[in-house]
Amino acid sequence: MADDATPLDVLVWGEHRHEREEPQVAALYPDGMHTTIAAGITEHLGPSATVRTTTLDEPEHGLTPQVVDATDVLVWWGHAAHDEVADHVVERVHDAVLAGMGLVVLHSGHWSKIFRRLMGTTCVLRWRAGEDRELVWTVDPAHPIARGVPNPIVIERQEMYGEPFDVPPPDELVFVSGFSGGEVFRSGCTFRRGHGRIFFFSPGDQGYPVYHHPDVRRVIANGVAWAGVEGPRRLPRIEHREVGDFRPSGDDVSTGPRR
Repeated sequence: MADDATPLDVLVWGEHRHEREEPQVAALYPDGMHTTIAAGITEHLGPSATVRTTTLDEPEHGLTPQVVDATDVLVWWGHAAHDEVADHVVERVHDAVLAGMGLVVLHSGHWSKIFRRLMGTTCVLRWRAGEDRELVWTVDPAHPIARGVPNPIVIERQEMYGEPFDVPPPDELVFVSGFSGGEVFRSGCTFRRGHGRIFFFSPGDQGYPVYHHPDVRRVIANGVAWAGVEGPRRLPRIEHREVGDFRPSGDDVSTGPRR
């Protein structure tokens, strides 16, 4: 963030489809998963962050140029409707990340257009929908995202994500998960693209109350704080000019042919 007195402007983006279409998900997240995620961030960051929410079915998916320009960190949860996100909105978010906006990608957001665009790979992984027990092990305890987090985080019921996970080598690997079926997964990874910081954190299937888990909420809040820690929050827009448009001033400028 720009200074200690200026709170981070955090936007939590969610599809908000499962909660409206599946009664069992609505029972877990009656106000939407995005609202529960936002509450966890506010709970841990307090006045150091202003947290807003938006959803897929709003105009421009709630990601208008004005909204994106005002956002320091964008938190992304998507699953069932990745293809419905308009390409021009993806490019808008992509450009904002390169210019300094932080991005926290949760669970099935690994398959979102924006994450694949930023990674440059397929981002495919192995998965199994079952009653798995997940242990989230901290492998970089000195990392700010791991601050105050028990080792391991125990999630009693969760969807399994497993390797291979087709992403570039992370800049930092913070968490690795083990599942009751024996699988392992790089569940907490950081990346840098342009001037922006990206944190991917996998726990959080819509069928389980994972975003009510106090340790998961702490990790997400830590990830938001980490992704928004460095300024400038947004570089000024650079106007594209042809080389011939540049006319420096001064007596040393030659008007003759180049030798």
